[in-house]
Amino acid sequence: MTRIPSNGSPPGGEVNFPAGRGEGNMTTIVLAAGYGTRLYPLTLDKPKALLEVGNKTILDRLFEEVARIKEADRVYIVTNEKFYKSFEDWKEKSTYSLKIEVINDETKSNETRLGAIGDISLAMNKKNIAEDVLITGSDNLFEFELRDFTNFGLLKKPFSSIALFDVKDKVLAKKYGICSLDKNGRVVDFTEKPESPASTLAATALYFIPGEKTAKISAYMKSGLSKDAPGNLMKWLSEVDKLFGYVTEEKWHDIGDKESLEKANLDFTRKGKRK
Repeated sequence: MTRIPSNGSPPGGEVNFPAGRGEGNMTTIVLAAGYGTRLYPLTLDKPKALLEVGNKTILDRLFEEVARIKEADRVYIVTNEKFYKSFEDWKEKSTYSLKIEVINDETKSNETRLGAIGDISLAMNKKNIAEDVLITGSDNLFEFELRDFTNFGLLKKPFSSIALFDVKDKVLAKKYGICSLDKNGRVVDFTEKPESPASTLAATALYFIPGEKTAKISAYMKSGLSKDAPGNLMKWLSEVDKLFGYVTEEKWHDIGDKESLEKANLDFTRKGKRK
C-alpha cells in the first residue's frame, strides 16, 4: 500500500494540473552507464537493464511504466561506449510511442565513468533540456505506478521530489540513504548509511526535478561534490532548496547483484502468474 505525505496525490487518481500542462512536458532520463560488475558473468556482454525478470527485460518493465505517464513523451537512455550498441539494438526493436534516444557518454571502463550525476548533466546540456525531468536508474523496478510519483512531483512544483521506500527496519535502514520528513512531506534530513537511522525511509533512484529547478544541476556540477551516486544531488537539493518525499511501502527492487536479480525475477514471475 502506498502512503502519500499530506498534500500529495492519491494513488492512481486523477490530478488537476495547472493551466497549460498537458502531454509532452516531461523528459525522462534513464541512467544506464554502469558496468554491472557485481553481476558478472551475466553482464560481461550485456547491460544490466537488458537482463530479464519475469520474462521481460528490466528496461521494458520500466518503459511500460513511463509510457503510462501522459506528460512524458521523450526518453534519453544514457549509457557508455561498451553498451551503446546494445541499447541501440533494443531501441530499434521497441514499439513504444515514446521518442527514444540513446546517449553515449563515451566512457569505456568502470574506472573512467562520469558518475550518475555527470551523466545527468551530460544529457541536460547535450539536449538542452529545460522542462520537467523524471530521472531513474535503469536497474530499479517499482511495483507502484510511476505516474503516481510524477503526479506527486507535479503537485509539489516548483520543488523537486524523490521516491522513498519504507524498509520498516532500522537495522536494515543502515544500508541505505535515509530521509526524514516533516508533516508536509518535506525532506528535513538525508543521511547516507546512518549508524543511528532517524527513520526507515530509504532513498530510491527515482527523482522528479521540475523545469524551474533544472539549473540547480549545473550549480551542483560546479560545487566540487561527488558526481557519482545521484542521491548526493538530491541530498544537496534538500539542503539548498526544498525536496519532497513520496513514500511507498510497495516493493522496490534495486538490482545490484545476483541475489537481488533472482529475487526480482521470482517476484515478477509470481506476479505474472497471479494475473
